[in-house]
Amino acid sequence: MMVIGVPREVLTGERRVALIPERVAHLVKQGQKLLVESGAGSEAHFDDAAYVQAGAQVVPDPQVLYASSDLVVKVRAPAVNPDNGVDELALLHAGVLLVALLEPRVSPQRIGALAERGVTSFSLDTMPRTTRAQSMDVLSSMATVSGYRAALLGATRLGRFFPLLMTAAGTVTPAKVLVLGAGVAGLQAIATARRLGAVVQAFDTRPAVREQVESLGAAFLTLPLQVEQAQDEGGYARQLEEAAYAAERELLLEPVQGADVIITTAAIPGAKAPILITEEMVASMRAGSVIIDLSAAMGGNCACTVLGEQVMAHGVTIDGPVNLPATMPVHASQLFSRNLCNFVEHLLANGLKSGASDGAFAPNLEDEITRETCITHEGQIVHRLTREQWEAMNGAGTSFLNRAIVGAAVGEKGVY
Repeated sequence: MMVIGVPREVLTGERRVALIPERVAHLVKQGQKLLVESGAGSEAHFDDAAYVQAGAQVVPDPQVLYASSDLVVKVRAPAVNPDNGVDELALLHAGVLLVALLEPRVSPQRIGALAERGVTSFSLDTMPRTTRAQSMDVLSSMATVSGYRAALLGATRLGRFFPLLMTAAGTVTPAKVLVLGAGVAGLQAIATARRLGAVVQAFDTRPAVREQVESLGAAFLTLPLQVEQAQDEGGYARQLEEAAYAAERELLLEPVQGADVIITTAAIPGAKAPILITEEMVASMRAGSVIIDLSAAMGGNCACTVLGEQVMAHGVTIDGPVNLPATMPVHASQLFSRNLCNFVEHLLANGLKSGASDGAFAPNLEDEITRETCITHEGQIVHRLTREQWEAMNGAGTSFLNRAIVGAAVGEKGVY
């Protein structure tokens, strides 16, 4: 039996919960013990009574929950509670397992701190894009929510109708929506904008998504780029040469000018989002137009985007929303919980092996899903890309980094 702790999220504005009562009951039936912090699901409208009915023990004190858990599951990475100043990182004990959206390449310093505390951590945002891992793909689930909400935001911000309307006062022409990036978020934004009656165009560097875009009723804008240029081996977008981005901006000049709403979704894991809409392009748009920049947290696809703010530039409203999935906490929590529960079940069945004599668990790095998501273990950063970024930021002079390098020098197995 493993004791699984579900703390209340402390990050400001985060309303999701890692496990909903339905998934808690599922894990309890499998013989696991679930501890849930009081109020953990309240923002997503799951009360403590529902967790008790599901078989969990509700714990009022987060310190007790963290100290008693073998595995802590969260939505977001450990943070400082703004209400009482308690740092969740300090509550994690050596040897505990942690699963969350850790964003390791965005916050390598936090990952270094997890390693120093001896936490074995797994980040759901490094999940491989494989068929085997599809049921655990939290990023895709949350992108579905973001794309849906982005289209609704665009419709709300725009001072005109989305659909074609035939009225006694005359015909109202439909709004024109341009979606940049046809990943999960982009496709959901396309589908939602089409349901609202807009005329939609979409752009993506990957020719393979053309069929998906057109199946949703949108026109596809093409640019002659090689598929291998546009995505990495894991299926994520990769950074292109500046000449390629310049070619994209040239292609987009006319569609941007004609758009009433633009929804941007282009992001590169661990890197700044590419600028696809310059300030000059914004100035060329009609007054009253709207840009919803879903890549705002990574710097934004629009040069005028301000993270977390709605700004006006050249008569165009530019919205840089933060954490759209948290604005739909019920369904976002349901989707997240299903993905997370599938990952936990995978870890229990294939991803962990008995470690030291003290009963600790070690990640089974022979398993691809475990290997790709495991970030820290036994005082080391074992995720290669994160470790390299940490080294680049900190140099080789710290004691923690020396430990990591020594571990890697013993043998590359397990350090990838």
